Amino acid sequence: MGKIGAAAMAVAMAASMLACAPASPRSAHTDSYLVFYADPAGARSAVERAGGRFVSDEPKLGYLIAEGDRSLPDELDGDPAVAGVSTDGVIGRATAVPAAMPAAMPDVSSMTRKGDPAKAEPLARRQWDMKMIGADRANAVLPGSKKVLVGVIDTGVDGRHPDIAPNFNRELSRNFVTDIPKDADGEELDGPCEVKSCKDPVDVDDDGHGTHVAGTIASPVNGIGIAGVAPNVQIVNLRAGQDSGFFFLKASLDALTYAADIGVDVVNMSYYVDPWLFNCADNKADTKKQRQQQRAIVTGMQRALDYARGKGVTLISALGNGSTDLGDPRSDEGSPNYPPGREKTRRVDNSCINVPAESKGVISVAAVAPSGTKAGYSDYGLEQTDLSAPGGDISDGSGIAVTRSILAPAPEHVLRATGKLDADGSPNTSEVVRDCTAGPCSYYQYLDGTSMAAPHATGVAALLISRFGKPGKGGLHLDPATVEKYLYGTATKKACPASYPLGHKCEGDKARNGFYGRGVVDAFKAATFRP
Repeated sequence: MGKIGAAAMAVAMAASMLACAPASPRSAHTDSYLVFYADPAGARSAVERAGGRFVSDEPKLGYLIAEGDRSLPDELDGDPAVAGVSTDGVIGRATAVPAAMPAAMPDVSSMTRKGDPAKAEPLARRQWDMKMIGADRANAVLPGSKKVLVGVIDTGVDGRHPDIAPNFNRELSRNFVTDIPKDADGEELDGPCEVKSCKDPVDVDDDGHGTHVAGTIASPVNGIGIAGVAPNVQIVNLRAGQDSGFFFLKASLDALTYAADIGVDVVNMSYYVDPWLFNCADNKADTKKQRQQQRAIVTGMQRALDYARGKGVTLISALGNGSTDLGDPRSDEGSPNYPPGREKTRRVDNSCINVPAESKGVISVAAVAPSGTKAGYSDYGLEQTDLSAPGGDISDGSGIAVTRSILAPAPEHVLRATGKLDADGSPNTSEVVRDCTAGPCSYYQYLDGTSMAAPHATGVAALLISRFGKPGKGGLHLDPATVEKYLYGTATKKACPASYPLGHKCEGDKARNGFYGRGVVDAFKAATFRP
């Protein structure tokens, strides 16, 4: 995962959400802006009248890139040709939580036994999540098709990880960000660049969040580590997150546009758009510039999502880790959360939305714990929760246990950099597992979050496309509306619990409710049902 943000769990776990970063240096007096327009010519004229400079037009999503001083958004406010203005800055945080354990817990981190590729994967016994959704059984029936492309919009994917490499499409993968060593205040952001250009190769993930997501979707059945939900489909890295875990708006827009243009079938978005947890069009607590920014985020991301869905991309998002009823939000105490230290408390209501979880055309996924209950950190809401899936919860039961989290691949260099491995490669924390069954050792990490729930649904979507998709340019394709229908139709319906701690109220019936949506995704049903 990336940086950790606020979340309310019974054990006071912090939840994290991902965010973005600028791609080029700017002068001290000039900023770059994304100006979303209702009328392109009118918006360009408005920019020039306000003393700004037109840089380029992005007609697919309807926005201009313009440069100007900090007064430009205020000058454009209220112009009928302008739908919203945002600096080319932070928009999101990853929705994952490290499954950290107390030092006194026993270390069960190293797995070196010999395995039999013909049987379950070496670490399959740790994958309670795959058993919950029937993915272990589905793998034998429908492992997925190599003709299906799954885009991971995240911090990157370690394409050289032994349990990802066989399904990693390096040719189609793209990195839409450039590393930024320090932020505008001179504080470390990404740290020193790993390559001269500061633009990492397409098979690198210096955070680990995207690699975990990709492995849950499509780790192959190869006698190494784990198996993903759809172990034969292809992973395309659509990197939109910085090394530090921050995202920039334009990178997300570019990733969605590119996914649509190359024929990606389904994308996983395990982040929410920042710096505003809730994006409000007209909150009196915000300045004109802040309102413009929130309008731009809502408008710009919706245009990108619409463009992608219109091109056949099924859109799946993590719901969020704020432990909040998104249908009845009351207060936002953490926005704007970038640059740090500028947060304020403001009242919000249901007109304010979490993006992309509450954007139109997106399938949003809540997290469930091993016991099948909603994870304590998971957001919820009758209008907002479409599906649910295993996301992990270390506190689900007596005490806490790392094995209640989701295990998936982790980049070795990230684990070393964060001190989770000894010099000889041995894990020194029980949140990390090593498998040396076949050839070089591979590494895995336990994480909790709706970030971990969403890729389970994405994997099931990939199975459905593999099974029912029609041949088209470059592979198999299935209309997103049909994918959505089949996902809902094969999910295991789950009624609201009689009671729930933390004051969370579940509304709705068994067919659809605020905790579980249309149900918990089911890979085996998806692999075997008859529509």
